[in-house]
Amino acid sequence: MSSPARRALSALAALPLLTVALGACGYGSQKASGTTAGPAAVTGAKLSANTVRIGYFPNITHATPLVGEQAGILQKELGTTKLTSTTFNAGPSEIEALNAGSIDIGWIGPSPAINGYVKSKGKNLRIVAGSASGGVKLVVDPKKISSLEDVKGKRIATPQKGNTQDVAFLNWISGQGWKVDPQSGKGDVSVVRTDNKVTPDAFKSGSVDGAWVPEPTASKLVSEGGKVLLDESTLWPDGKFVITNVVVSQKFLDAHPDVVEAVLRGSVKTNAWIAANPERAKASANAALKKLSGKELPPEILDPAWQSIRTTDDPLAATLQAEADHAVKAGLLEKPDLTGIYDLTLLNKVLAAGGRPTVGAAQLGRQ
Repeated sequence: MSSPARRALSALAALPLLTVALGACGYGSQKASGTTAGPAAVTGAKLSANTVRIGYFPNITHATPLVGEQAGILQKELGTTKLTSTTFNAGPSEIEALNAGSIDIGWIGPSPAINGYVKSKGKNLRIVAGSASGGVKLVVDPKKISSLEDVKGKRIATPQKGNTQDVAFLNWISGQGWKVDPQSGKGDVSVVRTDNKVTPDAFKSGSVDGAWVPEPTASKLVSEGGKVLLDESTLWPDGKFVITNVVVSQKFLDAHPDVVEAVLRGSVKTNAWIAANPERAKASANAALKKLSGKELPPEILDPAWQSIRTTDDPLAATLQAEADHAVKAGLLEKPDLTGIYDLTLLNKVLAAGGRPTVGAAQLGRQ
């Protein structure tokens, strides 16, 4: 690592430890947070937009914007441009907000990003960076399921029809040679689309026998007596697959590339800080959760959930193409042309300026 990069990382490590809102993963209504970043010093040249509006989910797979906003890292890079945020419980509602111009930049999973790109015929959004990898597990009731073969004939929850975990589970089912109707979820395995906030109660009551879910829902099920039967990362090369990307409105990207670049600088610096200070970030997350919900996550939930997520600047483009192929194979998506879904120009500019390797778009970059 170059000396400037070391100095930058040291400066980030010295940032005051502020709260990180890392709640449970859910899908549902849109919620405006109305928050702005912490007390970062306003410095730097004035950018082309007075305000930038970001969106993300209040869960640990979106740790980058949560930490970046709460610790003031994003706002510091934006200078006098005001950062505002909106939190969402569902990918489709975030895409709708991006398309409607209610937000400019969003952190979101691969399936809604693909769907949003395809439905707009490539006109409304671009993926401009990665954010997180991993954090998805198949957790089962060990009294009912003791092996992967035992999943056949059981009721397994996923968060939402066609969402990233639903597609992954349907693809895994197909790989076992089993048949499931992708629309109804009926077949050799009953796929029960259940809000992640409801899944733990459904698991405790026995109405589902397991769930293919992201963190911290997976670890919550383990705390209720569940067993991790499969970690999705074991199904991917090098154990890496995209769970969260950074997307931007095409209109905003064209009009304000300097603002997008500033957000990406903040994202890269946030990821570096999280990697350098995992225990401090985890403690901060729990303190924020206690403030928001009135209770903190116990170590048996927080520790494994935190450990299974890896922040990343690389969007892991090849895995997004694979996930699109899985959705096509499952019958949930017509074969899409994803050429141009990525525009990594600004990210690679930021990475190169920090002396770090640039990343590729797996031939899906903007032409």
